[in-house]
Amino acid sequence: MSKEHNIKLGQKAETIAAAFLKEKKIKILNQNYRTPVGEIDIIAKEKDTIIFIEVKARTSVYYGLPQEAVTHRKQKQIIKTAIWYLNEKQLHNQFKLRFDVISILLNNRQIKIEHIKNAFQAELD
Repeated sequence: MSKEHNIKLGQKAETIAAAFLKEKKIKILNQNYRTPVGEIDIIAKEKDTIIFIEVKARTSVYYGLPQEAVTHRKQKQIIKTAIWYLNEKQLHNQFKLRFDVISILLNNRQIKIEHIKNAFQAELD
């Protein structure tokens, strides 16, 4: 797959994920939040919880499920970026925090979405 194909797939998946979250009455605060330490696909709020969401998509499971691409290294990068966001917005200790993964499988015009809540944990002290 070309890099351009992967970028388009990622953008499509993030659009699908955002619509999915809005349908579930989860408020989107930021999409594609970028910092010098990393990027978070979607930052959302549900009641008293800020949710940092990584969206992963694939067109087949040949190389594994989409969520399997959220490696320990990627999790650490998301956590660093989440800390940056919390500092920038001065939100420490005001909300519960959660790290989710939205896995999207797009093949044969079918879309399978899996929302994995609390996909990984972080100590942010």
